[in-house]
Amino acid sequence: MSKQHKTSIGGQALIEGIMMKGPEKSAMAIRLPDKSIDVEVWENKTVTAWYRKTPFVRGIFNFVATLMDGYKCLMKSAEKSGYDEENPDKLDLWIQKHFGEKAGTVIMFIASVIGVALALLLFMVIPTFVVNWLNSLLPLGGLATLVEGIIKVAILVGYMVAVSKTPDIHRMFQYHGAEHKSIYCYEAGLPLTVENVRKQGRLHPRCGTSFLLIVVIISVLVNSFISWSNPWLRVVFKLLLMPVVVGISYEIIKLAGRYTNLCTRAISAPGMWLQKITTQEPDDEMIEIALAALMPVLPEVEGSDNW
Repeated sequence: MSKQHKTSIGGQALIEGIMMKGPEKSAMAIRLPDKSIDVEVWENKTVTAWYRKTPFVRGIFNFVATLMDGYKCLMKSAEKSGYDEENPDKLDLWIQKHFGEKAGTVIMFIASVIGVALALLLFMVIPTFVVNWLNSLLPLGGLATLVEGIIKVAILVGYMVAVSKTPDIHRMFQYHGAEHKSIYCYEAGLPLTVENVRKQGRLHPRCGTSFLLIVVIISVLVNSFISWSNPWLRVVFKLLLMPVVVGISYEIIKLAGRYTNLCTRAISAPGMWLQKITTQEPDDEMIEIALAALMPVLPEVEGSDNW
C-alpha cells in the first residue's frame, strides 16, 4: 500500500527466520546454512466457524490455533536452518531412532506437554501457594490477589530476562525486532527496502508479548473473585476461567491495535516496555529475512488487510 494504515499482518520469530501471516497467505523465510534464503508460502484456511469470529469467544480458539501454527513453523525452521543437526541432544536422537519419520510429531507433542506443564507451574501453582504461605504469616486480606499478580509479572519478566541472555534466544529476539520493523515500514507506506526498515521502531502494540502481559493483568482481575480457602481448588478454578481471561485479553489487544489515543496508549505501554526485552535490534541480513517473509503475504486487494 502507498498510504499509511494499520495492518492485520502479523508474524513470529523463528530459528534463523520469520513467519508472516497475511489475510490470504502465510509465509516463512529461513536463512539456510549456505546463507541462501528459503521461502515457503501457503494459502490460509478460510475461517468460517462462528466461534472463531464471535467477540469474547474467538480469543481462546484463535490463540490456540496461533500457538499450533507457530510451533509447527518453529520446528520446521529448526530443521531447515540446520539447528537440529548442530545441536542434537540424547532425547532427540533416541526419538529419531525409535520413531523414524514420526519423530518430529513426537518431539512436538512432548515439547507441547512440557511447555503447558511449565506454564501452569510458573503462573498458576507457584504464585497461588507462595501467596497462601505469605497469607499464613501475615494476613493479606484483599491484597492477596494483587500480590499474586505482582508475583506473576515478576516471574514473566524474570523468565524473559533470563532466556534473553542465551545466544540462540537473543538471535531469535533480533528476528522478532526485524519482524516488527518491517511491518512498521509497510504500515507507513514506505518502499520495502532494508534501508527503510532499519529506520523503524522495534516495539509494536499488537505484539504477542503485549498480549501475554495483558493476560496476566486480566487474570488478576478475574481471579480476584475466587476464594483463597483452598489453594488447590483455587488453581482448578483459575484453570477453568482461563478461556474467559484469554477471551477478554484478545479483545483488548485488538482494541489497542485499532485505535491510537490516551486510553489505548496506556493499555499498550506495559507490553511495549516488556518488548524492550523480547525484541532486539536486527542486522541487515535479518531484515532481508523479514522482507522475504512479508512480501508474499501482502494483500492482492488494497485495504483487505486493514486491522
